Amino acid sequence: MLPVGPSSPPTEEITPGDRDWREDAACRGVESSVFFSPDSERGTARARRESSAKQICEGCPVLVQCRDHALSTGEPYGVWGGMTETDRRRHARRLGRGEHRPLPPRHLDRPTSAGTGDAASW
Repeated sequence: MLPVGPSSPPTEEITPGDRDWREDAACRGVESSVFFSPDSERGTARARRESSAKQICEGCPVLVQCRDHALSTGEPYGVWGGMTETDRRRHARRLGRGEHRPLPPRHLDRPTSAGTGDAASW
């Protein structure tokens, strides 16, 4: 997810000729409010917004790079690479406990018949 809201993109040095993964993101030009919640957002409103954001992420050609960026930098806010704030915290706790369940490379590859298919089952 390209941050346009409360967070700002990292300042990485890109040499001429290099292509930044953010240029190919499916979320380019999408209103940041789809990916970042207002302070007062709760319950079903938050779930609907996060679901909409994840749908955009599903077909993104740079989903893995975006998700890896958010996980490696500890991005605290928003939906990045199809993962919510809660998804990333849950993933970090699992890693902290020594669980090394790999993340699926793309959300479309997640099984839908086994389990719930939601981030909690990763």
